[in-house]
Amino acid sequence: MNNLQFIRLLRANTRGCVAGCQANLPVPDFGSLVHIPLDSGLTIFGLVYDIHIDDDGLVRQLTAAGEIPEEVIQDNRANRNVPLELSILFIGHENNGRISHLLPPRPPLSLDSIFPCMPDEICAFTAAGKYGYFRHILAMQEVLPADLLAAHLVQAGQAQLAGGRPGWLQEAVREVISLLRDDHSTLTAVLGAIADAYPLISFERQA
Repeated sequence: MNNLQFIRLLRANTRGCVAGCQANLPVPDFGSLVHIPLDSGLTIFGLVYDIHIDDDGLVRQLTAAGEIPEEVIQDNRANRNVPLELSILFIGHENNGRISHLLPPRPPLSLDSIFPCMPDEICAFTAAGKYGYFRHILAMQEVLPADLLAAHLVQAGQAQLAGGRPGWLQEAVREVISLLRDDHSTLTAVLGAIADAYPLISFERQA
């Protein structure tokens, strides 16, 4: 996990950022909560909503060459700087020990380090406030919010369960239902994605 310090910010605005690292290093999964500590003492929280691997001239040549020896594939992944990019949606920040689900007051800078949140950090962020950060996820246009929200709830629900809050997931889903009560199509997609992630849990819709 120490290699995760090599995830560095490439570009950013107040809504999100793109980070880069080598493709052979471990990276946070889709929907994972990450944080970006700044020198000012501000910490920005975000969700990974896209993981993108670019090609290059050599990869194009290899894919057109037919059968590729396994040692060539491993050499390409381990010894070359294969570019991998993470797109991150900002969903809140912490300043002077206070967690807010508002967008950060300023974006991070190029080459700032990005780290995955540990279970206690996930619990602290998701338990603060009244799920206000859900609105950032549901307003996403770059990716289907249903899948992103479901992936986040899987991670956060497991962390909250291990932290002694087994009812957090049900409360979170009730908040999603309330937010989307007038948007039937999005609500159906979100509940379907959550049901796929948690097939043994039944969620009732609120009127």
